[in-house]
Amino acid sequence: MGDQPVIKFENVSKRFAFRRDEPQTILEQFASFFTHRHARRKEGDLWAVRDVSFHVMPGQCLGIVGRNGSGKSTVLKLATRILRPTSGRVLVRGRVSALLELGAGFHPDLTGRENIYLNASVLGLTRSEIEATFDEVVAFSELEEFIDMPVKHYSSGMYMRLGFSVAIHVKPDVLIVDEILAVGDQAFQAKCVDKIYDLKGEGTTIIIVSHNLDMMRNLCTHLVWLDHGRVRLSGPVEEVAGQYMAYSHHRQSGQMDLAARNESFRRWGDGAIEITAVRFLNAAGEEQDVFQTGEPMTIEMAYIAHKPVENPEFGLGIYRNDGIHINGPNTRVAGMNLGVVEGPGVVRYHIEKLPLLPAQYRVTTAVHDSKLPLAYDHHELAYSFRVAGGNRELYGIIEMPAHWEHTKSVKIEQQNTISQ
Repeated sequence: MGDQPVIKFENVSKRFAFRRDEPQTILEQFASFFTHRHARRKEGDLWAVRDVSFHVMPGQCLGIVGRNGSGKSTVLKLATRILRPTSGRVLVRGRVSALLELGAGFHPDLTGRENIYLNASVLGLTRSEIEATFDEVVAFSELEEFIDMPVKHYSSGMYMRLGFSVAIHVKPDVLIVDEILAVGDQAFQAKCVDKIYDLKGEGTTIIIVSHNLDMMRNLCTHLVWLDHGRVRLSGPVEEVAGQYMAYSHHRQSGQMDLAARNESFRRWGDGAIEITAVRFLNAAGEEQDVFQTGEPMTIEMAYIAHKPVENPEFGLGIYRNDGIHINGPNTRVAGMNLGVVEGPGVVRYHIEKLPLLPAQYRVTTAVHDSKLPLAYDHHELAYSFRVAGGNRELYGIIEMPAHWEHTKSVKIEQQNTISQ
């Protein structure tokens, strides 16, 4: 099986048919009178996935990314044979253990203990195999004092603990995990992720859906990006993650920047000099608000001095959207003497190669007296731009201008430095 895919999708499509339900009670008839024009779904078909093809090799960890409603969970249910494809073919080899929904496979009236035996037996374990791993399942779930309680009394976090613990202790050939890891406390989530790493190291094939792209980059070797039920891109994790992030940032930037521009911001100063406009420019001098790491970027401030001012200090503050202060350049520190300014003018800050990694950034602009703590005009976190991809680095804040070097080991004779 080592040279054959464990899971293979060949032009798989899945259609769901929606039919209008006739009201059965007086209450339903009353509600339908008000909602039939707007809220009731029209009859028709929904293609959850269309012509999806990919394969997963033994020991590979595949991540599936995409917006909500893109077909990710449907693909997982097809892989676990919960759903049958409308067309195409799904091939699955080996024992598959899946954690797709809270309480999936659990009987609410049975205790945690009884559900462990039930789920493990459905997955093909014998009674002796279940008994051999039972204590490990309970210990990992941390539900020792609740194991003989009916699971209908469990919280969502307790459901997740028990379900995940059963899924990973049945020694699956393939482990399939949906966004279910988003449930539960942070410590247990970290414990689950560590266990997935252990399973990966043991050669278990893993398919995972998550919106935590950092975790996917660390864990997965390959990604499949679904968009409206179709494969938009598949390949090595870094290639797909970069494209997916760039797409997501471009899509969001218009809405976010519009909100930022309409949002009120703190502004103060005596008004002797007024900042009238701030723009972000590309290498061609064109205004834009989405940039690539490594591209040139210019921050332009237009101003008008309502009276003569001697050598004012123009400055910026660039912050990542989580509040981390990136830098704060100004004309005084740069040794730039503007002389006496009066009337309109423009100050530009040229960045030859933007080192920032993908994120949303906010900018404070200000003009101050260069000698006294006096603000002429200060716009706090008033403007924003986004960096979207174009880089080789994945983590942190900036891309360092550096390179790697490797030399083969060279034997170095050690000198005896001990005094005789």
